Amino acid sequence: MATVQRLTDRKREAIIQAAIAEFRANGFETTSMDKIAARAEVSKRTVYNHFPGKEELFAEILLRLWQATAAQGPLAFRHDMPLRAQLRELMQIKMDLLSDSNLLDLARVAIAAAIHSPERTQDMVAKMEEREEAISIWIGAAQEAGKLKPADPAFAAHQLQSLLKAFAFWPQVTLDQPPLSAARQQQVLDSAVDMFLAYYEVA
Repeated sequence: MATVQRLTDRKREAIIQAAIAEFRANGFETTSMDKIAARAEVSKRTVYNHFPGKEELFAEILLRLWQATAAQGPLAFRHDMPLRAQLRELMQIKMDLLSDSNLLDLARVAIAAAIHSPERTQDMVAKMEEREEAISIWIGAAQEAGKLKPADPAFAAHQLQSLLKAFAFWPQVTLDQPPLSAARQQQVLDSAVDMFLAYYEVA
């Protein structure tokens, strides 16, 4: 029974990976279940056994994108840790996420689909935005502790994350540029943290 389950799981994973490749290469509208089945090297019936239709399959891809975002871990402010070291640790988690090739592939699919059909991804985008509020909460806690200057936490969090995404997400997603090297990641990360603290940290 376990062997059958593993085979089923492998086929499901093959279908999902094939769908990501097809959606990325051809877009949502022109991708068909036939093409996905061919790329996954399974029958069309097998595809439909796992997913009733293309919409459900795309929803599964978006769910994975959401789960990858949600896997960042807790972002709680700590009173017993230096501010810069703490912020850098949090942004390293974000950088690792943005540098994940699977996430970038999923993001390309989701963004392309959202451009052509915004209603298809509205709920998932809302959930991802909720997840990014965790950094706003951390900033708010740092402000309450007197470590950061008063400001709109959501605005400040958006500024901070944009410093990373400008180099480590949008060029890769929209221009298909390669992920940053480890050295370049650290340069972007350190400069983002330093710029943020130079403006917001309480002297």
